[in-house]
Amino acid sequence: MPRRGILHGMDHPSREVVTGIEVVEDVTARSRCDEGFLHIKRLVCHNRHADGSTSRDYRVDVVDRPIPDAVAVLIWRRGARGIEVLTRKGLRPAAHFRKSLTLPVPDPRPYLLLEELVAGILEPEDRGEAGVRRRAAEETQEEAGFAVSPDDVTLLGNSFFLAPGILSEKIHPTAVEVTGRPQGIPHGDGSPLEEGATLHWRPIDALLEACRTGDVEDAKTEIMAGRFLARRVGTTPDRAA
Repeated sequence: MPRRGILHGMDHPSREVVTGIEVVEDVTARSRCDEGFLHIKRLVCHNRHADGSTSRDYRVDVVDRPIPDAVAVLIWRRGARGIEVLTRKGLRPAAHFRKSLTLPVPDPRPYLLLEELVAGILEPEDRGEAGVRRRAAEETQEEAGFAVSPDDVTLLGNSFFLAPGILSEKIHPTAVEVTGRPQGIPHGDGSPLEEGATLHWRPIDALLEACRTGDVEDAKTEIMAGRFLARRVGTTPDRAA
């Protein structure tokens, strides 16, 4: 069977279209909190004060990964509509399974595919700024089909937290211009989570408006598009110092 992966646009064979995610088994009850893709630390802490005293003890849950951080890539080109940004719609089970929760604000949307910028987890060999650039270049080819060099990648300011109340993860924001570059077939990483993903170009102003109106509901996409525009980009953004 041919490997299924990321598709251009919305026209593709029906066998490639994901129509739902089915839970085959829930193994939560027999799983440890310190194994798997995410590790949950359940800690008892207290605060230490300047005078040497401490607060009462309290519980803290922290979600980590073995390598906690990720890189996100704002892939852009100069098009007929001005600066255009590549987004990716892909499977996000955590968002999709919100439908099984009792939500404080009713939300009928299925969230089977969530639109966002290309992103990926940093690997053990990705160290320092050079490692961030290298991972950004690899994700650009893997998920978008553009062959770029780490030297082509620019940093979009400092890294940032998405949910610091529970997650230790930080996102390292980057950008890369692909104007005039040939686009190959993005094969993804072979995971079932890559099935049915689609790629889309949006004018950057339209992308930011889509973030504000809720058509695109991904915080890193809004943050990074805003940072990119704030630099008044006429050429490739300057590298961060």
